[in-house]
Amino acid sequence: MTTSPPVALTIAGTDSGGGAGVTADIRAFAACGVHGSVAVTAVTVQNSLGVSGVHEVPPDVVAAQIRTVAGDMGVDAAKTGMLASREIIDAVVGACDAVGIGRGSAVGEGVPFVVDPVAASMSGSPLLAEDALDAIRTELLPRATLITPNLDEIALLAEVKVVDEASAHEAAAALHALGAAAVLVKGGHLEATTGRPQPECVDLLSLASGEVHEFRSPRLDRPHTHGGGDTLASAITAGLARGMSLVDAVALGKEFITRAVEHSYPLGAGHGPVRAMPM
Repeated sequence: MTTSPPVALTIAGTDSGGGAGVTADIRAFAACGVHGSVAVTAVTVQNSLGVSGVHEVPPDVVAAQIRTVAGDMGVDAAKTGMLASREIIDAVVGACDAVGIGRGSAVGEGVPFVVDPVAASMSGSPLLAEDALDAIRTELLPRATLITPNLDEIALLAEVKVVDEASAHEAAAALHALGAAAVLVKGGHLEATTGRPQPECVDLLSLASGEVHEFRSPRLDRPHTHGGGDTLASAITAGLARGMSLVDAVALGKEFITRAVEHSYPLGAGHGPVRAMPM
């Protein structure tokens, strides 16, 4: 008799070029040994050069996807990606509360919930309406097991510019003050942000308890990193779905994304995607 794998759910948008969004999430889930399910929030018109269009899925349809998957297969961990609007965020929050996803849900303590607060594409195209930022702060952050913002998203959410270790801790504290139980401050964009060479990519995991962990990897000189943030968050979600502790799941995600960037490949005229390598 074949044993079914754990189920991970991604609540995110599509990428027609296949590099990011739910496509990247499903690849990472499969490579990390879990079954991937989806609740599509928006359809993007996108390739390696950027996003040229976005069509939002009606909020009630987004919520129905979450309820339908959870009611049949169950969900062992979930993550968000592009949520597009406040109305979609409200629908996601209501559906997740109803089926027991996230902290403070209506059904017990809730299954692990990773919030990747996607606000813009790699090329800088906006993927989140301005009025949705406040909904992320007030509705999603307090429900998340972990949030995984990049440095630009930290600046938008917490109004802290991360340029060094001290400001990374400051940013984590600001996000904890908004209700986040655990924050992963990702250092992948630090070199571009500061203009200073950074031989390592250092990710800081900060827990509201005051516990802090650093995850280090050599900085790889690779231009093809499309979908990297989605892939990292998905690998962490997969680890949580498999029953790992948060620290171990982040360690899995760090190892996974480092290998994915190392084996990334050119595709199209812009930035190619990272490659999901089986763990």
